Amino acid sequence: MKKVILSMVVIIAIVFTSCKNEGKKDSNTNNIEASSKMAMKEISFGVRGNCGMCKNTIEKATNNVEGVATANWDKDKKQIKVSFDEGKTDVISIHKAIAASGYDTEKVEGDLNAYEGLPGCCKYDHSMEMNQ
Repeated sequence: MKKVILSMVVIIAIVFTSCKNEGKKDSNTNNIEASSKMAMKEISFGVRGNCGMCKNTIEKATNNVEGVATANWDKDKKQIKVSFDEGKTDVISIHKAIAASGYDTEKVEGDLNAYEGLPGCCKYDHSMEMNQ
């Protein structure tokens, strides 16, 4: 009988301790989410490219920048929309990452060696308009 009562007391103590810790986790998570939302910035700028493969390469290069949350390149408008944490990266770093993959942006010319390595369908006209 003593073992049953002792077991019940231990189980109840574990349950109450567990519930108390979960409440703390939730409040900490909410604080982190609120502070990260405050540091997010959204920008859009022109990027030259031609096709769906370009879209994949441009978005992948952008998403590989630490602090970038989302990247969406519009093939028709030749424009990318990026959401990022200003505390972790800046606009020029995003431009440079895209340029390193071979694509021209409004601020940085694409790396020529990377451009030469692009598939034929991705070799865009360097004078094409961006951000249409």
